[in-house]
Amino acid sequence: MDTVTDTSTEDVQQLVERVQELQARLESSSPSPARDVAEELTSAVVQMYGAGLERIVGSLEAFGDEGERILAELAGDPLVATLLLIHDLHPIALEQRVQAALDSVRPYMESHGGNVELLSLDRGVARIHLRGSCSDCSASSVTLELAIKQALEEMAPDLEGLEVDGMAAQTVPTGMELPVVMSGPAPAPVWIDVESVASLPSGSLAAVSVAGSELVVANVDGSLLAYRDRCASCGAGLHDGLLLAGALSCPECARSFFLPSAGRSMDGDRLQLDPVPLLREDGRVKVALAQ
Repeated sequence: MDTVTDTSTEDVQQLVERVQELQARLESSSPSPARDVAEELTSAVVQMYGAGLERIVGSLEAFGDEGERILAELAGDPLVATLLLIHDLHPIALEQRVQAALDSVRPYMESHGGNVELLSLDRGVARIHLRGSCSDCSASSVTLELAIKQALEEMAPDLEGLEVDGMAAQTVPTGMELPVVMSGPAPAPVWIDVESVASLPSGSLAAVSVAGSELVVANVDGSLLAYRDRCASCGAGLHDGLLLAGALSCPECARSFFLPSAGRSMDGDRLQLDPVPLLREDGRVKVALAQ
């Protein structure tokens, strides 16, 4: 009996990238009869798969609620979702998937004293608004570029553009990397598991080394917050500092920073710690670091 193997999100992404690479090589090749045949064959195969998927989706929808439940479960598989999106057959509307993506990062936004709101979705371009401290501090760029962008690319890859309220939108063809309107160059983030802090008690502080970067992770009333292990005032490490009611005091210069408000100084100046995006998913904790 054949064994059905699960395809991870990473495997699917590699497969998609491989297909895009081959397509780019085909399109950049010199015109020839062989290229014409290859392009026609590719188009015919895609149309054939699309027609087959359309019949499958139609048959499932004919079974009512049970069919819709099965279809939604299938759409939860990253490979199936990719195929459904290619043929415009995904059972969950784009706006619902965009909202779900924003909801998935909302806990992180709230932990930094902010929030995100979907204002509109027009012609494939989503317009969002950042509220609270995330709208006017350096943490907003990190949060937006790393957390929101990744969530949207995973759950709504067919979104054609993202507009941050007050900035102009940019768009790209469907299926390409989602553009996010930001000031400055975009970092290349990598999400890395940090198992050691998954059970960090409330009110505790832990020093962790992740991919060569020294971080401090604090549990403030059940919310995990991550920062670079470096005082914004004197540059000393913060891992031996005092954490009290969300305020972290530097062990060297005694300056205090309020972690729930993006690590802002509590001493009346503009100093601020360097926040690191942290997400909890299915009992796992991961942080995002630029490559």
